[in-house]
Amino acid sequence: MEEKIVRLASLEISNIKNVKNGRIVMPGVLNKSPIRNTAEVLGIYGQNGSGKTAVIDTLFYLQKIMTGDSIAEEFEEYIDANSSYAEITAAFHVFREHVLYEVSYRILLDKNEKGVQIQRETLSYAKTEKGERTNKTTLMDYQRDKSGAVFAPKKRYDEVVKENKENSTDLIVAKKIAEKSKCSYIFGESSREIFLREYANGFQKCAELIGALFLFALKDLFVICNTHSGVISANFILPVAFKIEQKKFGLKGDFAIPMTHPVVLEKNKKELLTMIVEQINTVLYTIIPGMKIGVKEYGSQLTDEGKGGDKLELVSIRDNTPPIPIRMESEGIIKIISILNVLIQAFANPSICLAIDELDAGVFEYMLGELLDIFNRNAKGQLIFTSHNLRALEMLEKESIMFSTANPEKRYIHMKNIKATNNLRDVYLRGITLGGQDEVIYEATDSLKIARAFRKAGRSLRDE
Repeated sequence: MEEKIVRLASLEISNIKNVKNGRIVMPGVLNKSPIRNTAEVLGIYGQNGSGKTAVIDTLFYLQKIMTGDSIAEEFEEYIDANSSYAEITAAFHVFREHVLYEVSYRILLDKNEKGVQIQRETLSYAKTEKGERTNKTTLMDYQRDKSGAVFAPKKRYDEVVKENKENSTDLIVAKKIAEKSKCSYIFGESSREIFLREYANGFQKCAELIGALFLFALKDLFVICNTHSGVISANFILPVAFKIEQKKFGLKGDFAIPMTHPVVLEKNKKELLTMIVEQINTVLYTIIPGMKIGVKEYGSQLTDEGKGGDKLELVSIRDNTPPIPIRMESEGIIKIISILNVLIQAFANPSICLAIDELDAGVFEYMLGELLDIFNRNAKGQLIFTSHNLRALEMLEKESIMFSTANPEKRYIHMKNIKATNNLRDVYLRGITLGGQDEVIYEATDSLKIARAFRKAGRSLRDE
């Protein structure tokens, strides 16, 4: 299958956490100029509890769905308690030579006594070639409870079964498997294997787009939730997000390294860790002057499974000082180390989309601004992040910042009436205190009531 560049264009969510309706859009979409191979940065800012993390969590579960995984049981807790369903619509730009495909994937999730199930999936697209854009066409519409053909439109279904009549039975079996395992029908393993074969009569285009989105979710979409920062804060495990591409293999994931004690790794895992460390060190010393990380070895030792391995520990190395365990470094430095490998990947690869919750956690304000500015000016991939630190508002263009609001029906907005000479940080702070935007961006708190509540709580402690 031909190499394609896939990029997230927008994400619309309904009834997830405290978001009744909300839509984020990448800068290229906002400017009506799709971006193929230069950086796109989108920061999401807002009051605590206003829906910023919901975006990152939605991307996390969307990735699971698009790689054919079962919907996790805990996702039921993410659906609004007053709603019986949630909806996710993700739009993508798929670039192929001089052709642009605008692909939309919509999922309707139903919550009932059996948990969360995918009720409906729709995949549609429009094509732009030589300046001509087609109308949006439905490639596949799967409805769980609908009788008759497994999916619509019938023309697309006929394209699958025409060359091989056995596919009719295979598609029904794949539907049963998807229902039982609570996974996507379009991207589930059983049906995906059928779809990704080569077909005549037009289905090849559908197969190519399904394959491109699947590979994007599997290889190029990185989602770092706040649990990632949580284990770092606990000083227990260092989860190093990574992607390694070699001639013979490619690997992606989180390499969890204990910070409380050395770990025993098999030879292949030790080699992988060494490659990750080498890539991180290429950039780390420029961010933290004079610092690099190393792997300290304590000799051979059997793993818990009885296999041959090496006992080792991740250490911090600075000029003219002995190595120290990585746990002795600050939370901010450890956070940077944990995401640096995938940040490098997003810097170099236009198909990489990196989403990070609370990017600023523990990171020095000035350094945060410098990293965002460098990425925005020189990178090729996409970066989506949430933050409370307002430094980014001074470093990024207005198209690269969205704000969460106090209105659950319209959770995310861009600031209006922003001039080139305006400081977005000042405009945002002014909007909090004075308003002037289409939506309320800060649900006001009363300092007198807060002080009174503290005094009341203090008196109750004295009375005990």
